[in-house]
Amino acid sequence: MGKLQEFDITFTNSKVVYSPGESISGTVKIRTGTSLQYKAIKVNCLGSCGVSNKMNEATWALEEQYFSSMLSVADKGTLAAGEHTFPFQFLIPALAPTSFEGPFGKIMYRVRAAIDTPRFSKDYKAQRAFYLLNMLNLNLVPDIELPSYAVTTKKFSYLLVKTGTLMLKAHSDHRGYTPGQVIRLAAEIHNKSGKDTGCVLASLIQKVTYKTKRVVFDLRTIAEVEGAGVKAGKHAEWREQIIVPPLPQSALDGCSLIDVDYFIQVSLKSPEVIVTLPIYIGNMAVNLSPSRPKPPTPAAPSPGVVTPSAPPAEEDVGEELGAGGLASEEIPTKSHSQQDPSGQPASLSSSAVSYAPGAAFSPPGQRGGNGADSSTRLFCVSTGATIPFFTDDNAAPVPTTCPLILPPEYSTWDYPHEPPPTYEESCSSENSSFNSRQ
Repeated sequence: MGKLQEFDITFTNSKVVYSPGESISGTVKIRTGTSLQYKAIKVNCLGSCGVSNKMNEATWALEEQYFSSMLSVADKGTLAAGEHTFPFQFLIPALAPTSFEGPFGKIMYRVRAAIDTPRFSKDYKAQRAFYLLNMLNLNLVPDIELPSYAVTTKKFSYLLVKTGTLMLKAHSDHRGYTPGQVIRLAAEIHNKSGKDTGCVLASLIQKVTYKTKRVVFDLRTIAEVEGAGVKAGKHAEWREQIIVPPLPQSALDGCSLIDVDYFIQVSLKSPEVIVTLPIYIGNMAVNLSPSRPKPPTPAAPSPGVVTPSAPPAEEDVGEELGAGGLASEEIPTKSHSQQDPSGQPASLSSSAVSYAPGAAFSPPGQRGGNGADSSTRLFCVSTGATIPFFTDDNAAPVPTTCPLILPPEYSTWDYPHEPPPTYEESCSSENSSFNSRQ
């Protein structure tokens, strides 16, 4: 650095994570070996988002800025040899979105410092990142306590001349979860055919949409559980669970270039049948207090809930199967189960998040691996494409030394032709297929 021996930015109390509307303060530290002339010493606090069509691109195809505040901490003069500190403070706008970091885009927040020197001399620059968490309170999402429910039927051919009908119903206990909570799934399969089905699979999938001129969808399988198939002519039920690992929240309010969505996909491999259960991942859990009771498990879609529905003629297939005296069988979990042999939910262990090595996580009500009390909010490496994440919202965050670790990319496409459907799209496709048969 020549004359400059140290040029660094530190935040007050080493804080690295902030909330919208909060003040960020700190000092710029400069140490010189000899005197250094300058025209100005400036500090800039800025937040922006950039997205690209290519993975890990150095330049952005589109950008948007959330704020940029400049502060001059010293005007023209000379820094004597030795150490100097300059304090700064900025107010973070109330509508700034949560920090995000993915392969096709980022929401970044930084404090930059610059020493402008006289003509023909070298300018000096330093920068330090900080993170913003705009909390998502799940209780503000309409109907969040209701189950996410979907049903579909499929007619298929096998052995060239034979045909069969299969109905798949699935639902979760409600629609919103925070990391550490358990997604309880239930599926019914009515196999009215002479052919055994393939295994049943439930996957927690993250979908990130990068809104460049050509929209990029990044899909990641975060966790999955697998059950055995259903015998020919049988009606079977499958109950499983997925423990939500540390994940970025759904949606990024205030950002128009990146969307984050989650859904549970329940599918059969043979015949190929899929239902989609949209869910939300948030930072503040759904309040299922006595004043807001948890609704019963639906035998049919709850009133007011938008759900895909199968044509009535095919729904009768399920009723016929149930009325035919066939006892409902229970599908055993084949692999990847997150519950112990007693059927009780497993606690979140290192193996439960083995796809996210290095994650520091403490389930609610338990002590973390670092001995921290559950009242302490842990700063975690996320298993999704973003940092930071917190396990609780009652205390100040604790910074981590863990690097950002992304999960395995089971399926990532630059331009997939058919992104996962929304509830409304599912309804429209089901209704149109029904109407076309009338």
